[in-house]
Amino acid sequence: MAVAWTEQVNNAEVAKLSFDERLGLLVDAEWIHRENKRMKRLLFEAKLKIAQACIEDVDYGGGRDLDRAQIRQLATCRWIEEHTNVVLTGATGVGKTYVACALAQQGCRKGYRALYRRAPRLFHELALARADGTYVRALGKLARFDVLVLDDFGLAPLSDTERNDLLELLDDRSGASSTIVTSQLPPAKWHEYLHDPSIADAICDRMLHTAHRVVLKGPSRRKEKPTRGD
Repeated sequence: MAVAWTEQVNNAEVAKLSFDERLGLLVDAEWIHRENKRMKRLLFEAKLKIAQACIEDVDYGGGRDLDRAQIRQLATCRWIEEHTNVVLTGATGVGKTYVACALAQQGCRKGYRALYRRAPRLFHELALARADGTYVRALGKLARFDVLVLDDFGLAPLSDTERNDLLELLDDRSGASSTIVTSQLPPAKWHEYLHDPSIADAICDRMLHTAHRVVLKGPSRRKEKPTRGD
């Protein structure tokens, strides 16, 4: 507000405004400053792989078969309010990570806490937490994020411990927060991938039951010259 006041003092046009109008400008400046600071903090905390990803720059061309209406609906972040999930599937390089990061960034713009993790890295972090006795604390920390982006799910076989970790993670978040999963595997193959029938049933139920599913098609965009929304 002090900076905005200084700018008012040095602007002859603003001096012509009424007291109420000038006070309104000061309050607006303070509000905008606080919102920008909050969003900067949320984006720093999220550690998105593609920091510049945003909904406005999602590319619908190139044979991706993206549904504009569905993406616009997801951009409202109502799915976060309702604690439902988003599953993005498609071949490697079609832009799943970009769309996931764009949705998470949109959540940050709406004031939600988000966190990005590649699935292999997350399982490694949980293994370390179990080893040093902070496993329960680590799960609790993950549960507090409104949106968790779990990228590259299904790239490598899961151990028994990793399957249990995934179930614990999703159980904590089920009905309380939202998860975005990107995978080359279509959901129909998740049960086979998870191998253990009982755990697979539990994981698929928690992840897929209320999930918004987005399937990206087309050739790998990594072979093309990078453009926005890739």
